[in-house]
Amino acid sequence: MIKRWRRTKVDTGRPFAVIAGIDSMQGLQTARILAARGIPVIATTKQKRHHATRSNACLRVLVAETDDQLISELEQLGASLTDKAVLFPCNDGNVRAISKARHKLSASYEIVLPPHDVLEMLMDKDTLYEYAEENGYPIPVTRTVASRSDFERAIAEMRYPCVIKPPFRSNAWTSHTVEKAFLARDEAEARRVYERCSGWSDQLIVQQWVQGAESNLYSCNVYYTRSGEPAATFVARKLRQWPVDTGQSSLGEECRDDRVRDVTLDLFGRLGYAGLGYLEVKRDSSDGEIYIIEPNIGRPTGRSAIAEGGGVELLYTMYCDALGLPLPQSRQQTYGGVKWIHLRRDLQASFVKWRRGDLTVRDWWTSVRGPKVYAVFSLRDPLPFLYDILDTIRIAIRGRDLS
Repeated sequence: MIKRWRRTKVDTGRPFAVIAGIDSMQGLQTARILAARGIPVIATTKQKRHHATRSNACLRVLVAETDDQLISELEQLGASLTDKAVLFPCNDGNVRAISKARHKLSASYEIVLPPHDVLEMLMDKDTLYEYAEENGYPIPVTRTVASRSDFERAIAEMRYPCVIKPPFRSNAWTSHTVEKAFLARDEAEARRVYERCSGWSDQLIVQQWVQGAESNLYSCNVYYTRSGEPAATFVARKLRQWPVDTGQSSLGEECRDDRVRDVTLDLFGRLGYAGLGYLEVKRDSSDGEIYIIEPNIGRPTGRSAIAEGGGVELLYTMYCDALGLPLPQSRQQTYGGVKWIHLRRDLQASFVKWRRGDLTVRDWWTSVRGPKVYAVFSLRDPLPFLYDILDTIRIAIRGRDLS
């Protein structure tokens, strides 16, 4: 049962962390990481029955099904607290909603986000790619389509394979699919993808596919202080993803790649950035160049937990900076080889790759060996993992796509 907050004054000795969006992998991980630091955590959710709402890391979980309800719940919650809480939006919709309402929420919350115009530019793939082209950042050939004629021009200029995706994943998009993007191997497949998903978004992005395996996908998590200084960075790469071609990471490992780190710091640093940031790039196997794939702005990501597992206290650094406390010492990557795994998704991805002949049992075992942190599984907080498995079984029985 979702526990609603009793609106009475509370004093725990430490300011709260409020997780806006516990109903996500990054929301669950953020709650656990901060609770393990002794920080009291309250969360919000749009989905009452989401497996992450079962977590024992949260003192309370509030239900807010729309952006307006989220802001209203946050305002009422803030009025009940004795100290300002640190606000951690954990999905793109909540980042946008909180950024727009930051003037109303700032009396009760410490909010660390980039300026709203910067946030909107980076979150919208269309404007991001325009900015990247204008400033010389390496990006794949990219075209924005808002009509059938736009689409025809785009595919006439495109080499294959290509990917088709929305500028951002709206509620309309996510209500139809769990895919971030669709891979089209030729023009005929591109047309089929367009016919299928053109009604899910006002605009679509058609983008050249960067050659290379999943392990060519690198990312850098970063935290910029309120004064605009990069306080922590962490570089990692994917080993597998689910869905297998264009999905989210199911297995990753930390690595050293100074080029990835430097591109990330340059992109965010020149914009007057503040808060959590993330940049995913892909190294092209044909020319060795790295190309910007997408950023995540103003929120934790699935990779935040691997940073913590690798000794970089990314989220606690934000908590301390927001409250004006001394920053933690552990902010430097030491390259200990930690891995991150989403057990259920990685088993799904591994099975598909095994069926394709792309993965042997020995290769799988080698890939998962070594020190690890887990996306959902936790012996100290077991219910989210158990309910995730039960939900997956129910979805499979109904014959729907697994998320």
